[in-house]
Amino acid sequence: MPKNKGKGGKNRKRGKNEADDEKRELVFKEDGQEYAQVLRMLGNGRCEATCIDGTKRLCHIRGKMHKKVWIAAGDIILVGLRDYQDDKADVILKYMPDEARLLKAYGELPENTRLNEGIAGGIDVEDENAGDDYIEFEDEDIDKI
Repeated sequence: MPKNKGKGGKNRKRGKNEADDEKRELVFKEDGQEYAQVLRMLGNGRCEATCIDGTKRLCHIRGKMHKKVWIAAGDIILVGLRDYQDDKADVILKYMPDEARLLKAYGELPENTRLNEGIAGGIDVEDENAGDDYIEFEDEDIDKI
């Protein structure tokens, strides 16, 4: 049986954390780039996103981010536009929720953009009364059962 000469396998790679928690500098778009919001994940390293300019594009997640940075529907991303294909783009960067809020505060994202901040965000007026669905029974009602 051959000796393992590597530094470890799949579980070692899973344990590596590329310093996601540390604060990074906010990256703004340059020419040839656009902000977008992910509509849905398609699989195979691709997603469908609506860019801020109003165009719906098929986006390809670059290899550096593939299986390292998890992108979900509703996330704000920075995409690189292609010169030769207007309906396709490449995902360059995924913004964390606090970075997306900063982009909106700086006026980079339009005001009507809905940011997904997880469970805490996006509570609508209908959801406020969602916890009031219980029914109170009197002692007499319980005795009848």
